[in-house]
Amino acid sequence: MMPAANNIGPPRSFCGMKTLAFILFFVIMIARADYRVGVGRADCTGPAAEIGFMGYAKAAQKGCGIHLRQYSRAYVFDDGTKKAAFVTVDACMMHHGIKKAVLKKLSDKHGDTFTFSNFILSGTHTHGAPGGFLMDVMYDLPNFGFIQETFEALVAGIVRSVERALENMTDAKIYWNTGRIDGANINRSPASYLYNPEEERKRYEHNVDKTLTQMTIVRTSDGKAIGAINWFAVHPTSMNNTNCLVTSDNVGYASILLENSMDPSSLPGKSSFVGAFASTNLGDVSPNTAGPKCINTGLPCEEVRSTCNGEARHCIAFGPGKDMFESTEIIAGKLFQTAKDLIDSNTDEITGSIGYIHQFVEMANENAPVQLKNGTVVKVKGCKPAMGYAFAAGTTDGPGEFDFHQATNSTNPFWNVVRDFIFPPSPEDVACHAPKPILIMSGAIKLPYEWQPEVVPIQIVQIGNAFLTAVPGELTTMSGRRMREAVRLQVIAEGGPEDAKVVITGLSNMYSSYIATPEEYQLQRYEGASTIFGPHTLTIYLKKYRELVTALLKGKEIEIGPLPYQFPKQLLSLVPPVLFDLAGWFNNFGDCILQPPDVAHIGDTVRAKFISGHPRNNLLQENTFLTVERRTEDNSKWEVVATDSSWETRFIWRRTAVLKAGSEVEIVWEIKDNIPEGRYRIRHFGHYKYIFGGIYPYEGTTKTFVVQKKQAFM
Repeated sequence: MMPAANNIGPPRSFCGMKTLAFILFFVIMIARADYRVGVGRADCTGPAAEIGFMGYAKAAQKGCGIHLRQYSRAYVFDDGTKKAAFVTVDACMMHHGIKKAVLKKLSDKHGDTFTFSNFILSGTHTHGAPGGFLMDVMYDLPNFGFIQETFEALVAGIVRSVERALENMTDAKIYWNTGRIDGANINRSPASYLYNPEEERKRYEHNVDKTLTQMTIVRTSDGKAIGAINWFAVHPTSMNNTNCLVTSDNVGYASILLENSMDPSSLPGKSSFVGAFASTNLGDVSPNTAGPKCINTGLPCEEVRSTCNGEARHCIAFGPGKDMFESTEIIAGKLFQTAKDLIDSNTDEITGSIGYIHQFVEMANENAPVQLKNGTVVKVKGCKPAMGYAFAAGTTDGPGEFDFHQATNSTNPFWNVVRDFIFPPSPEDVACHAPKPILIMSGAIKLPYEWQPEVVPIQIVQIGNAFLTAVPGELTTMSGRRMREAVRLQVIAEGGPEDAKVVITGLSNMYSSYIATPEEYQLQRYEGASTIFGPHTLTIYLKKYRELVTALLKGKEIEIGPLPYQFPKQLLSLVPPVLFDLAGWFNNFGDCILQPPDVAHIGDTVRAKFISGHPRNNLLQENTFLTVERRTEDNSKWEVVATDSSWETRFIWRRTAVLKAGSEVEIVWEIKDNIPEGRYRIRHFGHYKYIFGGIYPYEGTTKTFVVQKKQAFM
C-alpha cells in the first residue's frame, strides 16, 4: 500500500494569509490611488454699463465698459466614492440665492451630484464688478435694488465652469505648497489689530498674513499641472472707487498671468490650465501698500480714526504704483510670480478620502462659553444683524459719505432720529451690540424683505488632509488665524491627520459682512462696525466650526438647521431697462468715427471710436466686444492678438446726446513690447435694440494700420 501523498500546496492557513495580504495590499493601493479631478473656467461677465459696482457702496460708481472680464473657475474632486467642488468667481462675494440657482441647474443634468454640503461657492471680492445680485436689501441698496441681469450672468457662467470641470475629469495628484509674498499687503486697521492680546500678537511676525497657499493639480498620465488654487490675504481693491470699468482687479489679473504663463499661446480666459486666486481672511488687509495719506494736504492721516482734520473722505490709501492700474499690475505680478514658482514644487502631496459637512446657523440664537480672566466661564450670545456708525465711514481703500469716521463709540442725534424713524433698535439690541453704536438695525427690518441675513451657512470640505473651511463673511487677519488654528487642533483632537492643512475660503456661499475678533470689535473701526452679529460673532463661529469638525470626522449626522430667508419671486429694482438704441441720422451701428493713425509705434496707445448699441443688449459671454487683429506673415488671414479681457485693452462705453438713446464706444490698445511689427486692425462687436422691438448684432472695423518699432535717433 502506497503511503498517502503529501499535500503539494501550502497549508490552507497560509493561503488565507496570502489572500488577506492581497486584500490589504489592494485596499492600501486604493487608498493611495490618485484622485480624479476636473478643472473648468467660464466667462461670467455681467452687464458692463450703467449698473452699479458692488463693494465700495457708492451709488455713483456705475459701469462704463470692461478692462478685465469676470470668470468662474471650478475644481471638481472625486476620490472614487465621493465628489466635492470648489468654485471661485470674479465677483465681490457669493450669496445663498446664487448657490441655490446654480445647484438647481446642475441637478437638472447631474441629479444629486452636488448639494449644499459638497459644493463651495466663493467670491474673489473684486470691487470692480456689477452688483445687485445679493437679494438682501442692505447689500443691493447702493445698486438701486436687485439686478436680474447680473444674477443670471453669474449663474450661467458658474454652471458652465462646473460643467467643463466635469467634462475634464482625469486621474490626478494634488499637492499643497506655500510661499511668502512681501510688499503686497498691509493692515488697514493696525490700531484695531493692537487690541488683540500681546502674547497672541507676539506669535506672528506681521499684522497681516504673508503666506500664499497653493493647491496644485497635476495630471497623472504626463505629470503636467492642469490647475491650481491660490489663497492669499489681500483685498482686490487696487482699482479704487473712481473706476468704472469692469475688472477682476489684482487677483483676477494674477489668474490671467498664471494661466497664460502655463499656456502661452492662449488668449485670456482661454487657456487649458485653470489658475485661481481665491479669497481668504482678507478683512482688514489692503493692497494699497503706500498707505493712507491726506489727499488734500499730503500729510499722514490720523491713525485711529483715519481722518484729515476730522474728515474721513480725504484719507485714502494708494500704491504701490503711480495710479490704480499700475498698482493693480504690481500686486498681481507679485501674486503671480510666487504662484508660478510654486507650480513645480510638488513635495507635499494631499492624500486621503473626501468628506464634507454643512449646516445653517441662526446666529442670534447661538451662544458660546468664554472663560474670563478670573477663571469664571460665562456664555456669550449672538445678536440680530446691525451695522455700526463706522460702517458708514468706509475704509482707507474707499471712504464713505457724509460726516462719519472710524473708531467711534458715540452717536449723532441727527442720524439717530433718521435711524429711529425707520428701524429703531430695542434696548436689548443696543446692549447686545455694545460698544457698537447702532446706525442701521438691519435685523429688525423685513420690508420689503430681508435686509441682512440672520441665518448663515457654515461648511467644511475635506480633501484628504486638506480642510477647506468655507466662511460666509470677511475674517480679519487675527480672526482667520484663530479659525485656522481652531479647526486644525480640533481635527487632531478627533483623530484626524496630524499634518492637517487648513485654509479659509472666504466670502463663501453667503455674505454676512465682517468677522472681527472680540478685541478688535471694541475699537469700532470699519471692520468691527460691520461685524453684524455683535462682539461675540467670532467666538460663536469658532464653536460651530469645531462642532463641524467633530461631526465630520466621527461620521455623526447633524441637523440641517433653520433654512435661510425665502425671498419673494419679485425683488425690488429701480434700474430701468434699455429702451432702444439710436445711431443718429447719418451713421450706422458699427461705424468707426475715430480711426487709428496710419502708423503706430511699440509703446504707443492707439484709440478708435465706434457708433454703438448698449452693452446690456447682449453681454457676449464667452465672446468679446473687441478684438485687436494682426495680419499673418503670409497675408492669408487675420489673427486675434487681444480681446476685451486683455490687460492692454480697455472698452469704454459712453452715452451721446441723441435722445439719451445714442452711444459710442472707445477702444484703447496699449502696444506692449511683446507685440510684433506688422499690419493691424481693431474690430468692435455689439448689439443694438431697435426702436420697434428686437435686438440685432452689428460689427465695425477700423482701417488697417502699421505697428513698428520707434526709430532710434543718433
